[in-house]
Amino acid sequence: MQGLRKLESEIEADILSNMIRLARAAAANSHAPFSHFHVGASVLDDRGRIYTGCNVENIAFGLSMCAERNAAAAAVCGGARRLRAIAVYTAGESLTPPCGACRQVLSDFGPKMEVHLINHEGEHIIYPLDLLLPTGATAEVG
Repeated sequence: MQGLRKLESEIEADILSNMIRLARAAAANSHAPFSHFHVGASVLDDRGRIYTGCNVENIAFGLSMCAERNAAAAAVCGGARRLRAIAVYTAGESLTPPCGACRQVLSDFGPKMEVHLINHEGEHIIYPLDLLLPTGATAEVG
């Protein structure tokens, strides 16, 4: 992650605080019996609504679902089509960005969204998604 331009948040402080709180609560519900890597995510849509997701592992590891994609799916289920930001909380020491698959899925809903990474110690860093996925696949989606 070195060399990437960090971002100052444009999300209101109280909304961002709520997003982080909800992502942390979602991580407590994660199902990670194999990796023991608990992740929660919350996404903010363009109407100010927040949706959450947690990682759900499967013994067939490729069938596992990341918190970020689960939060995006919950947003879509709730009627959202544009996302402004995502908060990704990991219960460990690392600040962990979304995997490549999650970056690609998120880019369909907001290629320039703010990506907030938070760990259990409260460390917090922000990146624009388009810098984490500079050459992602694109298509016009109606």
